[in-house]
Amino acid sequence: MRSIFRYVDIQVLGEYPRYLLKEIENKGFQVHMEDGDEEILRNGTVDFVSFSYYMTSCEAGDKEGLDMAPGNTFNGVKNPYLPSSEWGWQTDPSGLRYSLVEPYDRYRKPLFIVENGLGAIDVVAEDGKVHDPYRKEYLKYHVKAMSDAINEDGVDLWGYTWWGCIDLVSESTRQMSKRYGFIYVDMDDYGNGTFQRIKKDSFDYYRQVIESNGTNLD
Repeated sequence: MRSIFRYVDIQVLGEYPRYLLKEIENKGFQVHMEDGDEEILRNGTVDFVSFSYYMTSCEAGDKEGLDMAPGNTFNGVKNPYLPSSEWGWQTDPSGLRYSLVEPYDRYRKPLFIVENGLGAIDVVAEDGKVHDPYRKEYLKYHVKAMSDAINEDGVDLWGYTWWGCIDLVSESTRQMSKRYGFIYVDMDDYGNGTFQRIKKDSFDYYRQVIESNGTNLD
């Protein structure tokens, strides 16, 4: 976990943690500090901690013969008990709750989820609408995980933003066909299309979630 938290430790605590300084020293390096640098670190701590969450990842001592699960920044061992998106990203709402509890217990700073979402292949149905029950389900259980973290674990969560509210080119795959939005944009991976916007079923569901402050998830 230290490899994940080391930079946030500095930003929140206002100093280089001793484990990091010792690791740097053991590698033959030294952090050079000018006069006043330590005071700048102490006085320049953050007011809240923000992060993106899409999936969890498993590790194994021996990965030979095991299926791997891709992600936006790294690949892990596939968890056979979790569903996967069409791009292999594994859906784990409980992981979001853990990802809120762990840093809040560590830092006691408010948290903000700046990215969360599901990339999927959406199609326009014969009725001219886009039906995406899988995205509604994804949102439902991730909002439930946030609610549990707030109401049962005492996490101070300031906000949540979905990635992204309208279809756009996916950063991880450079595809338009990997759609995240609540609004469908008629464009393919090569820039062809009418660019017409169509509200998906998830659009009205997200509005319902917002209007109810996350209490109406059905």
